[in-house]
Amino acid sequence: MNIDWHQIHAAIWRQQKQALRPITEIDPITLDTLVGIDQQIDELRRNTERFIARKPANNALLWGARGTGKSSLIKALLNQYKLDGLRLIQVYKEDLQHLPEIVDEIRELPQRFIIYCDDFSFEINETTYVGLKTVLEGSIEQPPDNVLIYATSNRRHLLPETMQDNLDSKVVDGELHYSDAIEEKISLSDRFGLWLSFYQPNLDGYLQIVDSYFPDYPGDRQALHEAARMFSMVRASKSGRTAKQFYNFYSDKED
Repeated sequence: MNIDWHQIHAAIWRQQKQALRPITEIDPITLDTLVGIDQQIDELRRNTERFIARKPANNALLWGARGTGKSSLIKALLNQYKLDGLRLIQVYKEDLQHLPEIVDEIRELPQRFIIYCDDFSFEINETTYVGLKTVLEGSIEQPPDNVLIYATSNRRHLLPETMQDNLDSKVVDGELHYSDAIEEKISLSDRFGLWLSFYQPNLDGYLQIVDSYFPDYPGDRQALHEAARMFSMVRASKSGRTAKQFYNFYSDKED
């Protein structure tokens, strides 16, 4: 992993080569281009600033509807703070078993590293998250103070819950005791001290995002909104991702 972290701001783990590949062209997204998630931005930015300042900070789980800005927020934070020593390493879910080795290579470095795990959820009987649990809390070795995990997921508890899991839970002396299966599933998400939830906006919120992509639209904005509304209906989604896709589809009609 011969990466000059003074010059390189991000890397991605490549399983076939068993190494980190430096990223030289980072997505240029910025915090001020993210619309409709102000509270989530404020909370994750505050946590990240504490981390950079070497103050106590939490691993973060960003969960909720698809296309609502979870991944964009993490990438925008890198662009905001990379000159302050923040670095980003992306690790795919199937490569989590390599996480302890990756962390071993960076734990003595002066930079502050966020391990970024996107689209983060597991199916029944999957065990690839064991390496993640070790890095988060579950080892005899203290977690490195220059590493945090930021993960995005569509599930709050990361693993699926079944009806049988709930049937095996019981109430003892007025207190709810979860089944062993539920306890195992909750234990993973509980290792993230900061949970941020993301929801699809309503129509007005969606059109606000659309307007952010067309700040100087020369035509009829009402017609633009109607086209954006129809576009979202076809996709059954009013997310920020849908707004960006609409921009890609419709932007040439500005001319």
